[in-house]
Amino acid sequence: MELKIALLPGDGIGPEIVGEAVKVLDRVAAKYGHVFKYEKALVGACAIDATGDPYPAETHAVCLRSDAVLFGAIGDPKYDNDPSAKVRPEQGLLRMRKSLGLYANLRPLAVFDSLAGRSPLKTEIVRGADFLCVRELTGGMYFGRPQGRSEDGNTAYDTCVYTREEIERILRLAFELARKRRKHLTVVDKANVIATSRLWRQIAGEMAPRYADVQLEFMFVDNAAMQIIQRPTHFDVIVTENLFGDILTDEASVISGSLGMLPSASGRRGGGAVRADSRKLSSGRGQEHRQSDGDDPFGRYAARARGARKGGKDRPRGGQPGDRVGRRDRGSGQRRRQGLFDDRRRRFHRCGCLNLVPIGRVGPERRFRDRQRAVGQSLTALCLRILSGLRGSVSAER
Repeated sequence: MELKIALLPGDGIGPEIVGEAVKVLDRVAAKYGHVFKYEKALVGACAIDATGDPYPAETHAVCLRSDAVLFGAIGDPKYDNDPSAKVRPEQGLLRMRKSLGLYANLRPLAVFDSLAGRSPLKTEIVRGADFLCVRELTGGMYFGRPQGRSEDGNTAYDTCVYTREEIERILRLAFELARKRRKHLTVVDKANVIATSRLWRQIAGEMAPRYADVQLEFMFVDNAAMQIIQRPTHFDVIVTENLFGDILTDEASVISGSLGMLPSASGRRGGGAVRADSRKLSSGRGQEHRQSDGDDPFGRYAARARGARKGGKDRPRGGQPGDRVGRRDRGSGQRRRQGLFDDRRRRFHRCGCLNLVPIGRVGPERRFRDRQRAVGQSLTALCLRILSGLRGSVSAER
């Protein structure tokens, strides 16, 4: 197999982890007889410094002629601390997702028994956690217009927009992934307040009869944020909109111990090349390739990743907290556990949530091994996608 891979190291730790990822890919190629050809390009703050554009046209061209994109990290403190900056590194990432039509982000979370003790949460809570977050990636508030500030600068506004087509395609993918796993799908929204969430809930209910073998539940995002930490083993597949997915997946990283332990794969259904949609990119909306339900490379990726863990055995789940139950838990139920919860929260602050163990309890050699392990997990996602012939983007985002 001969494949072209675009390397977008980006900023911060990006060049370091992408460099290590290339070493692993070279070993994979040597062992299995593959040929990987790499082409580097700029994105993010380094691209702004060099060209003034966070996602230059040259970088987009490199992505179009590649079979996959290995993306590192993006961002720079000088932009984070400057609210008046007109150009930001993250704009490059958003434009890349939109222009390449990468509407689906998969983020699997699995707690390995050997690493369960590294989580800042109690081992008995996180042991056995194994769920997949499906995040819609090219719609919602990140891309809605109008967006900006008033002339006097004292009023800011964003717009959250979703179309039926955008919601249906991500829900279809989530249903099919749930069907290949433990047949339990949780739709996370805020339908009691937000109009777009009510459309999500309506469409999910309309699609449910086509997937009668999948148990469908709805959960408000505030309740989901609590349940993910309190009962992570309850979840199988979670699907949600762009903003909610961004927040919840980073929160879920605490379960496994570190954000670096969550590999991320962004792509779209269909094996057709990104080039096929390049003439439509000016419209600003990614296009979905038609593909039969039985030929789903995302499903192959999820099945292989799950099969690599303990023979893929289903694990028992706890109860099924609904929205009303969750609201009651935040009252009397949580008061009984408030002391324990506060203790965990203090542990979060002490370890920063981004380290496998609290700072000061491991030496540099152990931290280096933990980083290698995290890079290896992210590479697993890339290798499985490449070997299954899927075109898309894989990110090891901060």
